[in-house]
Amino acid sequence: MTEVRTVAVIGAGVMGRGIAHAAALGGYRTILEDLFPNALRKAETEIRAHLDQAVEVGKVDAADADAAFSRLEYAGSVDQAAREADLVIEAVPDEMESKLEIFIMLDKFCRPATILAANTSSLSVTEIASVTYRAKQCVGMRFFNPVHTMKVLEIVCALETDADTLETVVEVGKRMGKEVVVIKEAPGLIASRVQC
Repeated sequence: MTEVRTVAVIGAGVMGRGIAHAAALGGYRTILEDLFPNALRKAETEIRAHLDQAVEVGKVDAADADAAFSRLEYAGSVDQAAREADLVIEAVPDEMESKLEIFIMLDKFCRPATILAANTSSLSVTEIASVTYRAKQCVGMRFFNPVHTMKVLEIVCALETDADTLETVVEVGKRMGKEVVVIKEAPGLIASRVQC
C-alpha cells in the first residue's frame, strides 16, 4: 500500500472544499487548489465554520478541529498543489473535457508514484485515466454532498486500477471517516456495489 501523507484537492467549489475538510480532519496535510483567490478565501472561511459547528455539537474535539485547520494549505495553480502530493483528488465540474484537461496536467506535474482520483458521479474513470501514463494509479472517489456530513464514499475501480491503488484509497477514505463502498466500472455502466 502506498503511504499517503499529502492530499491535494483540485477545485475549491462546494465538493472540493468538502473533500479538503475531510482530508484535513483525517490527518492529512491538505493542499486545496483553485485559480480564483476568492474561491480559496471562501473555502477557508467555510471549512473553519464547519469545524466550529462540529465542535459545538460534540462531533469533533476542539483540539482536533484546530489541528485539522492547521493542516490546510492553499494553492493558486495545479502545478503548485500537485507536485508534493501522494494523492490528488480532482473536484472540478463534472464535464469530461474539464476532467481530461486536469488529468493531463496532473500526469505531467505529479511524481511517478502519485495516485490520481476523479470525483465524478457519472463519467467513465477509465476514459479519464486513458489520457495519463499511470492508468493503474487512477481511480474514482465519489463523494456525496455535503461531504463534511455525508458518510458514504464510493471508490470506483477503473478497468486498469491496480490493487495497491485501491487499497490505498480505501484506507484514505476510512481515515476521512467515510463508510467506503468499492464498485467496479463496467463498459457503458457502473455496476454498483460490485467488489473489484
